[in-house]
Amino acid sequence: MTSNGAVEVRMFGVLHTLRCQRGQSPRARVDVPAEGRAARDIAMELGLPLDQIEGVLCNHDAFGLGHVVRPGDRLAFVPYGTPGPHRFFLGLYAAGKENDEA
Repeated sequence: MTSNGAVEVRMFGVLHTLRCQRGQSPRARVDVPAEGRAARDIAMELGLPLDQIEGVLCNHDAFGLGHVVRPGDRLAFVPYGTPGPHRFFLGLYAAGKENDEA
């Protein structure tokens, strides 16, 4: 039997704005099973538009939406529109390409 654990989730940019316009917090806590859950599934649960997410930051590293998130992780959804140099330095450019291939 697997136990669930909480993941701290944040939304940036237009995803932050979208949540606020809906009267929701731009921060959330989501339970995930011990074996983990894809960031894509968490985004869908939170009602985030997948086509606007360029990448996810999980524990300060950039990944695509297919990244498996585990209990205790810190997760942030980053939309397209992050200024150019920052996209490269944070690894978002590569994460966005990973999403395009999925």
